[in-house]
Amino acid sequence: MIPSLKNKVSPEEWQTRVDLAACYRLVADYGWSDLVFTHITARVPGIHDQFLINPYGMMFDEITASSLVKIDLAGNKLDDSPFPVNPAGFTIHSAVHAARPDAQCVLHVHSLNGVAVSAQKQGLLALSQQSIFILASLAYHDYEGVALREDEKARLVADLGHKTYFMLRNHGLLTLGSTIADAFLNMYTFETACNIQIRAQAGGGELITIPDAIISTAQAQAREATKSLGGMLAWPGLLRRLDRADTSYRD
Repeated sequence: MIPSLKNKVSPEEWQTRVDLAACYRLVADYGWSDLVFTHITARVPGIHDQFLINPYGMMFDEITASSLVKIDLAGNKLDDSPFPVNPAGFTIHSAVHAARPDAQCVLHVHSLNGVAVSAQKQGLLALSQQSIFILASLAYHDYEGVALREDEKARLVADLGHKTYFMLRNHGLLTLGSTIADAFLNMYTFETACNIQIRAQAGGGELITIPDAIISTAQAQAREATKSLGGMLAWPGLLRRLDRADTSYRD
């Protein structure tokens, strides 16, 4: 059994740990986890260069608040956690966190629909209501092999710019959020848009695309639809659903 860290960290860090563990469980529930080979990171509240990440090798549906590992921008462990981390897997996240102080959470997945669309030359198409929110703030990065090299960081950051949604060609999807809830909702919308695109293309019929004029108003529409709460509109309900099934992520 993993000893609880609840009384060993600040209340703010503990809440972040609980929310991040919940995010890992939700990613597993939605089938985006690719076993243990992706990461979700969250900045430790009030500390610019410290982050929480999954213990490498633990399945996403096993992760708890206390099992999350605290690391620095180089991926080095900052606590006495018995769990390993994968510094190579933090390459993309460290680049994004360093360049984007507004990113409290960075969520990266190898979802099947996301990878499928990332392999299409045209990328994400304006085919659905979900897609317009993505296209209003979407960047692309060409595939350079497994993200292990330090020199790729500068190109990742340059391609991302100030966008919220990042399609890694032939690789997967990445979202940023000022909260963990926002990063998750952004990924839910991104993956859903990709799923709809693959299904629409599979139908074989002529596709109708949404005009650019509508896409340009998408961010304002999103704020209105979520009552300016972003991911926090759905997040409490998602936690209630997790709690009905298993509360161990809170440990």
